[in-house]
Amino acid sequence: MQITITTRNLENTEALRRYAEEKIARLQKFFDQITSAHIILSVQKYRQIAEVTLHVRELTIRGEESSDNLYSAIDLVADKIERQILRYKEKVVEHSSRGAARSRSREEIPSAEPESFPEDGPRIVKTKQFAMKPLSPDEAVIQMSLLDHTFFVFRNARTQEVNVLYRRRDGDYGLIEPTS
Repeated sequence: MQITITTRNLENTEALRRYAEEKIARLQKFFDQITSAHIILSVQKYRQIAEVTLHVRELTIRGEESSDNLYSAIDLVADKIERQILRYKEKVVEHSSRGAARSRSREEIPSAEPESFPEDGPRIVKTKQFAMKPLSPDEAVIQMSLLDHTFFVFRNARTQEVNVLYRRRDGDYGLIEPTS
C-alpha cells in the first residue's frame, strides 16, 4: 500500500508521519486489497484534523475526525475507517450469500428470451447509483480532488442541471453542461 501524507498549517515531523503510517498500515489486516492511502493532517484554529482516503480496487473509503490533539484525531479516524471496512465486508458477505441463492433459482427456471451481448466488443461491467446534492462547480472540483477521480457527476446548484466535471491532460478541469 502506498501512503502519502499531506500537512496543512503544521510541520510534517518524522514522529507524526511514522505514527500516521503505522495506524493506517494496520488497516491492511482487515482489507488486504488497499492500493493507496492519502492522509491529510491539518490545524484550523483550535482543531486538529485528520482525514484519510483509502483506495481499494473499485471502492473509495474516506473518513475525517478532529480533536484537540492530532495524535488522538489520527486514532479516531483510523477507528472510523476500520468500522467502515468491517461494515463493507459484512455487506459483501451478506450480498454474496443472497446472490448464490438467486443464481441457483435462475438456473432452475429457464429464461424465455436469451440475452444478447456482444462477444468481442466493449460492455458495461458496472453500474452505480448515487444521490446528487446540488454543488457549485468549485465545490465539485474540491469533492472530485478529495475522491481522486478523473471525472465527477453532480447537479449544478445554479442551473439544477446535471453536469460532468473532468480532469484534462494538462491538469486543468473541464465542465460539461447540457444545453436546452
